[in-house]
Amino acid sequence: MIRVLTASDTALLVEAADLDESMRLLPALVAAELPGVTEFVPAARTIMVRFSPGVVSAERLESMLLAIEPTDARTGSTGEVTVPVRYDGEDLGETARLLGLTSDELIARHQAATWTVAFSGFAPGFGYMAGDDPLFDVPRRTTPRTRIPAGSVALAGRFAGVYPKESPGGWQLIGRTDLAMWDIDRDPPALLKPGTTVRFERVERELVQAAAPKPQIVDTAHAIGVVRPGLQLLVQDRGRPGMAAEGVSASGTADRAALAEANRAVGNAPGEAALELAGGGAALRFRGDAVVAVTGALCDVTLDSDQRSASMPHGQPFAVEDGDELRIGFAADGLRMLLGIRGGIALEPVLGSAATDTLAHLGPAPLAAGSVVPLRGPHHGIRSAEPTRAPRVPLPMSGSTVELDITLGPRDDWFTQSALERLVSQEWEVTPRSDRVGVRLQGAAPLERARDGELESEGAVTGAIQVPPDGQPVLFLPDHPLTGGYPIIGAVVDSDLDLAGQLPPGSRIRFRVRTDATHDRN
Repeated sequence: MIRVLTASDTALLVEAADLDESMRLLPALVAAELPGVTEFVPAARTIMVRFSPGVVSAERLESMLLAIEPTDARTGSTGEVTVPVRYDGEDLGETARLLGLTSDELIARHQAATWTVAFSGFAPGFGYMAGDDPLFDVPRRTTPRTRIPAGSVALAGRFAGVYPKESPGGWQLIGRTDLAMWDIDRDPPALLKPGTTVRFERVERELVQAAAPKPQIVDTAHAIGVVRPGLQLLVQDRGRPGMAAEGVSASGTADRAALAEANRAVGNAPGEAALELAGGGAALRFRGDAVVAVTGALCDVTLDSDQRSASMPHGQPFAVEDGDELRIGFAADGLRMLLGIRGGIALEPVLGSAATDTLAHLGPAPLAAGSVVPLRGPHHGIRSAEPTRAPRVPLPMSGSTVELDITLGPRDDWFTQSALERLVSQEWEVTPRSDRVGVRLQGAAPLERARDGELESEGAVTGAIQVPPDGQPVLFLPDHPLTGGYPIIGAVVDSDLDLAGQLPPGSRIRFRVRTDATHDRN
């Protein structure tokens, strides 16, 4: 029986009986051309349906979704790939023990099985492979790793997967491959796509180590040279929406309003690429004249020239000249500053965007000392600047508490009633381990599950509150994995996502269920 669950105030989750029904339901949903639907994100037995609430209500969309019947056909074979594996993963011995095998027996069964890519997700090039050997049903790690090397071959639930890039994750690692799962210069970039048959082959040779990404160095007469990048300096715009089914996150700036404000101040279109600085502490030297504005987190802004050093207004446009150095101090409130530059940044888009996706490693590399960011010039696409604005609303500081509105679901039924009460009654502290992937929270008491077992991987939105087995939630930000297997208890509403992106370490959150955005579908 198909169910429809709340995923957020802008997404529903359609749950099928099993993987086969889910794969047959997806083409029927696509063919229906439902009003207001912006994209589908298929997973093991669910399909996330993202929609625009201004076009269709959640209640109306739910009724339309429930009226659609799965097709008789499912995706056919799309070729075969052999993946060479060096079976030296950190979890090989423990995984074998969990399955009642020796390590050699596990390796033999893994090679003998035929695996088929059921869907893509988590990260670009990550294919969820279902095998024909019923042995493979492997629990995830209790606490996910923050870093898993690229090429890691892993198991979780009934699926195998290969991590395309270094990323966090909770799967059991059994080996490594040097076969590139994702190559932006390849057509298509993903080696594995739904329907691909995969076989694993044991090799003993040392794997080729991928070179670390290098900062983008550009020599141009009109540019910004990075003298000091601060804690994290990235190029960001509105990101890559609509590509989640291929494992490509929307990414984009963590504070959409601050991006629009910075661009509005200098006369750009609202979504023009800008520089996003986390924490502050950057120094930038300009080649050529420019008009810039700093928005977002409050900070000291100082412009040094040959003649003088002067403080610049926060949120207002000001002119810089060739050779001037702009110093951006540390955040007094909030976390992220946006630097808009009149005319914008002259970088070639990657999959339609100049945004840096820190999880998927898409877009320009994080900027470092010596990086040069090319500019289009202050006369490119000029619009009228808006030097005035509404009074600035203070952002959260370390030690302060902010309220975020949430919807419950889709997996709030995986938690005890006391956990649901605790979610909104106690404060959650933002830990220093937070980044653009997610805000890692710490509460006095963890959230307890009402049921055991593994949840099959399913789609997640920006703002989702995922709860790993230790009971301490992770609030997903723009570079989050698109699918995952830890239950999501709720999601921050779209209108509060910018505020979530400005939470500094040491600040605290109180979640508040927004009743006008919830609908009981359990």
